[in-house]
Amino acid sequence: MLTMESSWPAYIRPDPVLVHWVFERHAQHQLVVFDDGGTVVARAASVPLTWDGTPDGLPDTGWDEALRQCMDDTYSGREPNTLCAMEIAVVPGRKAQNLSRRALDALKDHGRRMGYGDMVAPVRPSLKHAQPQLPMDEYARRVRPDGLPEDPWLRVHVRAGGRVLKVCPVSMTVSGSLGQWRGWTGLPFDTSGPVEVAGALNPVVADVEHDHAVYIEPNVWVRHPLTGRSQDS
Repeated sequence: MLTMESSWPAYIRPDPVLVHWVFERHAQHQLVVFDDGGTVVARAASVPLTWDGTPDGLPDTGWDEALRQCMDDTYSGREPNTLCAMEIAVVPGRKAQNLSRRALDALKDHGRRMGYGDMVAPVRPSLKHAQPQLPMDEYARRVRPDGLPEDPWLRVHVRAGGRVLKVCPVSMTVSGSLGQWRGWTGLPFDTSGPVEVAGALNPVVADVEHDHAVYIEPNVWVRHPLTGRSQDS
């Protein structure tokens, strides 16, 4: 996947070998957005997988499992029927230009051209980090008076035709030594228990006695039908 400046926190560190293999093997599903000067300003990463079309068929271990399932489907020769959006990222400083919606629409158009019936995404709500103690299911249910989600990124998905299906509570797991977490965050990590970290959607749980800390990130599964059929499963 083409690199670019990103606003992801330093501690978001998915398995680099698995990510590289999946994105290189399925390079046709990785899109980039250029400005008029030829500079990359946004990217949309996705992987193909098989899905039975039901909410229960989407794993609670969302982001991590989607990568593993893509690899397993590829090696097993199963024909994928769904595109899974893994990341839609915009270069910092360009987020006011509606690039995230444009990249989302481009990824959906790509999925249609490739013949997929659905696109699903383990969505990382953009303002959940401001309320790390709030359970994700409660956060995801919050809506404005017009019925749209309070969260801006979930709202973009719903306006683009997406439907919130369920929370994936263990979408990504990041573990490291306390020294690593100090380096990633600049925090002391000198007390066992939950630690609120900038950008994290949940508190990080530290264990001083065993010299490690674990961050478990919840996401929200959203479905985008790519055909004319109903969004109901």
